[in-house]
Amino acid sequence: MKLFSKLQTKEPKSILNAAVIVAALGYFVDIYDLLLFGIVRTDSLKDLGLIGDAIRDQGEYLISMQMFGMLFGGILWGILGDKKGRISVLFGSILIYSVANIANGMVDTIGAYAFWRLIAGIGLAGELGAGITLVAESLPKEKRGYGTMIVASVGVSGAVAAYLIYEIFQDWRLCYYAGGILGILLLFLRISITESGIFKRVQEKNEAKGDFLSLFTNKKRFFKYINCILIGMPLWFLVGVLITFSPEFAKALNIPQAETIEAGKAIAFCYAGLVFGDIASGLLSQWLKSRKKVMYWFLIFNLAMIFVYLLADGISTTVFYSLCLVMGASVGYWVLFVTIAAEQFGTNIRATVTTTAPNFVRGSLPLIILVYSYFRDYIFDGDIICAGMVVGTLLSLISLLALSQLKETFYVDLDYSEKA
Repeated sequence: MKLFSKLQTKEPKSILNAAVIVAALGYFVDIYDLLLFGIVRTDSLKDLGLIGDAIRDQGEYLISMQMFGMLFGGILWGILGDKKGRISVLFGSILIYSVANIANGMVDTIGAYAFWRLIAGIGLAGELGAGITLVAESLPKEKRGYGTMIVASVGVSGAVAAYLIYEIFQDWRLCYYAGGILGILLLFLRISITESGIFKRVQEKNEAKGDFLSLFTNKKRFFKYINCILIGMPLWFLVGVLITFSPEFAKALNIPQAETIEAGKAIAFCYAGLVFGDIASGLLSQWLKSRKKVMYWFLIFNLAMIFVYLLADGISTTVFYSLCLVMGASVGYWVLFVTIAAEQFGTNIRATVTTTAPNFVRGSLPLIILVYSYFRDYIFDGDIICAGMVVGTLLSLISLLALSQLKETFYVDLDYSEKA
């Protein structure tokens, strides 16, 4: 019986095991649905009767509702992931956002649109954290960086798929239906995966699990958690503001034929670049045996690209989309950000951290938009270029400082628990 028990909890040695494959496909569908609104934003809101500045204003409102949902969902799924298991979160989250996205394809009012983006955000919040936690716990420490790299690089390509599907069907409602159906199909694949041995061993112990409040009751743990969140915020400023509202920035940059710039196409180029960035950052961190060193390089690269983008006055549409591609590569540190968060904390709150941290980063977008809007409307009198430079610089400096406070985690053994 003891031998059988050991065989049952033995961790897979292959990088391409069932957990990695299913987590990668799950994140693919997650990103498809997460970025789909940005791709269909303009056409869907026009179809609902909006015109002019109302498209921008309601677009900001709807994406904020989605991100509020991800804030709440991040806490919910993170706690459940440590209490009930990583697999339960993978099933529950995909079911909710699949139903929500099908409902998004049926909306006829802004109110209904906002409600279902909120519900979709709650569902989308659980996918990445649970998948990364499961993969990190299922692979040897020398290989887990490769596993999380595969999950992230396959996953972010979901944004490209969303754009291509929209280009083929030219119907925003069908795109939402497709996302929902993809998610439901994915549920059948998840039958083949099991919990990590590390999590099973923690389940057998009589200790607190998924205690979200414990992140705030210990000073050292609290600041470590906050720093994990802060290092990821520049990415969502770039994606959520500079890329999502690329048509508005194209006009401000006096790009010839700026009216032809499509947010969906810009997002697709950005995430195509992000695929390469995730692969590059993942491989570099494995080769250099350091997460922090590569993270520093990418944060500086990201800040440089923000300035290149916002100073590219009068460039052609081809060069503009090329910049979106390189900007995407500059935020390829997303895989490192999530891996670092997973490696900083013990098994009993690891899913809580790994799920809430990226969702607090995503959920910070309404606050980022608020700060950006303040600089745009009150400090720079409507100048979105200057506002973008200031906010981008502030977020980058904050993230660099936060990263300096975190420890290197490349060789950390994850089989431990946090003390109360």
